Amino acid sequence: MNAAPGGFRVGLLGHGTVGSAFAHLLPAQAGRIELITGLRPAISGVLTRSSGSFEEILEVSDLIVELIGGIEPAREYVLSAMRAGRHVVTANKQLLSQHGEELWQTARANGVQLRFEGAVAGVVPVIRVVQESLSGATIDRVHGIVNGTTNFILTEMARTGMTFAEALAEAQRLGYAEADPSDDVGGRDAAAKMAILARLAFDTPVHLDQVRYEGIEQIQPDDLEYARELGLGLKLIGTAERIDGGLSVRVHPAFLYPGHPLASVNGPFNAVTVESPEITEITMSGPGAGGPQTASAVLGDVVSAMIPPASTPPTMRVLEIVHDVVSAFYLHLEVADRPGVLAGVAQVLAEHEVSVKSVVQKGLGEQARLVMVVHPVLESRFAGAMAQIARLDVLRAPPRAIRVLEEEFG
Repeated sequence: MNAAPGGFRVGLLGHGTVGSAFAHLLPAQAGRIELITGLRPAISGVLTRSSGSFEEILEVSDLIVELIGGIEPAREYVLSAMRAGRHVVTANKQLLSQHGEELWQTARANGVQLRFEGAVAGVVPVIRVVQESLSGATIDRVHGIVNGTTNFILTEMARTGMTFAEALAEAQRLGYAEADPSDDVGGRDAAAKMAILARLAFDTPVHLDQVRYEGIEQIQPDDLEYARELGLGLKLIGTAERIDGGLSVRVHPAFLYPGHPLASVNGPFNAVTVESPEITEITMSGPGAGGPQTASAVLGDVVSAMIPPASTPPTMRVLEIVHDVVSAFYLHLEVADRPGVLAGVAQVLAEHEVSVKSVVQKGLGEQARLVMVVHPVLESRFAGAMAQIARLDVLRAPPRAIRVLEEEFG
């Protein structure tokens, strides 16, 4: 369908936080976009839960912006729009991480664009960089902070000593967390984003179900207190990397040393680091939570779709998904205050070939703690040691472990 002379009609599906911000931003920037593209964009219709008709909006639109969220009816709307020859822009990470291959194939089959910069890291242009700017590079690893809600919570816990529940309540008060924050704090939101990034970076299909993820609900203020003594900071990290000819995609809390490029990313900000032999390493950062920020990324996709072509090509290979990877760990043990406890724990670790890098002993009596960092080891080996330690009669509570990223970049 061709745009009206001098105009470009944008149908908007969804008018929530991001949708309403987009509806305000597009007319404000329409004049500037016309100077760039030669076409002046305007909203041709808005579909909400209580008003509007998708079929009528589709008929009078050159491009559809999907900001409904969820799987259905968003999936059917996006497929219908592309089959009708319309470009589509979406910020729906759950849809892309679970049905991406179907959507991208449909876009290719119908000669339209499917753009989704706003689905991964807010205003940070990581999709465009991986998909276009680095298309000539061989990417070895993509990892980063891709959920602004959890990064804000962890920042506040470290800064103020708040509990997880207190920091979450503050995030909700400021609008960084949803009323139901389970996808964010449980790691599923970040896992969906990493599935999308992994698919683009490694040219292999990756479904959300293939991503192992953990959240931050179990993080305690004393974990952050002890980490400061060890020179560490805590982030929820998403990683996709080549390992032994396969691909590992995972999300989990991890401690970072100060030299790591992600260590200084605080508050609701996101950051993604891309590593490649051709480029060494680049890090992109910016706001990752908020309606105006995501709306800005969505509008950038609309402008890109007005200047074709661009597409997501079919995957060229299927890489085996690797789950057992090497990592260092922080280990927190609440122990009985009696002789021989450290020696007993050290013996278990040695039996599983886990070596200790540093140890801090804190408190007396009912406050006795052992906090240590172990050298990198296969996660399965460390898990075996953890299971055996958990059975020791000197423990007063289940052991807690958090991964530690040891890389520091100059």
